[in-house]
Amino acid sequence: MNSLKNHPFAVEAFFESSVVLTYAFPKEELEPLIPECLELDVFDDKWAFVAVAMVQTSGLRPKGFPKFMGNDFFLIGYRVFVRYRNKVGKRLRGLYILKSETDKKKMELLGNLFTHYNYTTTDIQQHTEQNNRTIHSIHSQFELQILENQDEVSLPNGSPFSEWKEARRFAGPLPFTFTYNPTDKTILIIEGVRQHWEPKPIHILKHQFEFFKSINLNEPLLSSAFEVTNVPYYWKKGKLEKLNP
Repeated sequence: MNSLKNHPFAVEAFFESSVVLTYAFPKEELEPLIPECLELDVFDDKWAFVAVAMVQTSGLRPKGFPKFMGNDFFLIGYRVFVRYRNKVGKRLRGLYILKSETDKKKMELLGNLFTHYNYTTTDIQQHTEQNNRTIHSIHSQFELQILENQDEVSLPNGSPFSEWKEARRFAGPLPFTFTYNPTDKTILIIEGVRQHWEPKPIHILKHQFEFFKSINLNEPLLSSAFEVTNVPYYWKKGKLEKLNP
């Protein structure tokens, strides 16, 4: 049963919307959150990053299955930007999972059967009034407000980046996602493949995520916020590597 969790088949979905907020922390604060086999992907030798991705998916299903067999879910992921050197010496850039949430119990059950993402189900509400779009949860205690239809968007105040082009490097999606198993000293590598990924900067009016406090990250610095829409996406079958003793 445990082998089922190693992403045993490819999965595809359509991203109707993917909002990615990137938060900067001094690298020393994030180092304890990742296993030793990974290293932080840092900026200016000072900052490390956690992405909060909020994705509205449709037609999520095993790759090759007909679309009518897919399901629609809202997914939230908290991920650390990391690097990993694989068995042949190639450095892979990707994400390490801290927490995953979804709006439907079915996704929690299937997600936890076939992945190590540790999904939990939460309430997620979305509504738009004029140009103000809000995504929030009572149970998970987060709230995000986006000011839409803005021609020019400035970087968030205090961002370590000097321009959007620089920030784009940490906007995702990164090619790989990593899961470490300390019991058998293996790392699971899942590669994502996307088309037409053109992130657009968005203006954030309000952002608050209780999750950061729950892991003792008390001063998240919003560094950038992007959104992409209408993107076909799929994840390859997981690849397992045994780490050297």
